[in-house]
Amino acid sequence: MKRFFVRAIVSTVICIWSATALGQPQFDIQSFNQKFETAQWLYQYDIIAWWTSDSILAAPKEEQSKLGGEWFCFQEKDIWHAAYGKYVNDQFEQVFHYTVDTASKVRRVYNPIDTFLANSYSRALRNANRQIKPLKDTVNVRFNQFIKRNDDQTLSIWLLPAFSQSGVAVYGGEFYYKFDPSGQVMLDKTEYFQGQFKGFKADNPREIWLNYRDVEKPTLGAIFFVWYYKKYFTRITIDNKPSNSTVLFEPDKGYYWIHVVKD
Repeated sequence: MKRFFVRAIVSTVICIWSATALGQPQFDIQSFNQKFETAQWLYQYDIIAWWTSDSILAAPKEEQSKLGGEWFCFQEKDIWHAAYGKYVNDQFEQVFHYTVDTASKVRRVYNPIDTFLANSYSRALRNANRQIKPLKDTVNVRFNQFIKRNDDQTLSIWLLPAFSQSGVAVYGGEFYYKFDPSGQVMLDKTEYFQGQFKGFKADNPREIWLNYRDVEKPTLGAIFFVWYYKKYFTRITIDNKPSNSTVLFEPDKGYYWIHVVKD
């Protein structure tokens, strides 16, 4: 078995390779690093969403009653923003706007979000959620939503299974959609579903294995699962057809990835 080590410190990925025998399959470290970078961004997005949504609970009930199902986060330089409101008549009606600085301090601000940004984000999120509505209607699984403006101004959206209210870490499906800058026209999509969602109760620290033996490489959702739940379990292994990937922790090293190519 050939081992590959990926050391991850915050957003920096350092790759240490072992020699691979001639003719043996090689782990696609470039693809993994790209997905891991995205997974770390999604993880940060999720933290911002949790912090700011908790702040809403302290707001007056009258304001909370104005909320719809539309919300999103975005980053401007070192400042994160989170907006909550309602999408009505093709317009986003803002109710709450929070910022989170580099010191992790959450502040409520009252200046309106840029109209084009707010409307395009809300529109794209609504259109993406419509894509998986038939599935959502048949399963008892909530989804976390993530949205990002790309360098070419298009919008990327990821829909991943959320941590259930009963404390189950869910995996087995992930959905990506790319929209034009307005959020109206879908340009691309990647959907992965194993046919059923699986999960592990996160109340007992233990080693768990994620069955992804139907795919050749770790999916973005699988990598995000490991990174998100790494403190809930003693070890999480992604079991792909040709390889296994897991995160380990050592006090003097921090968290780091190990990839094993199967014989």
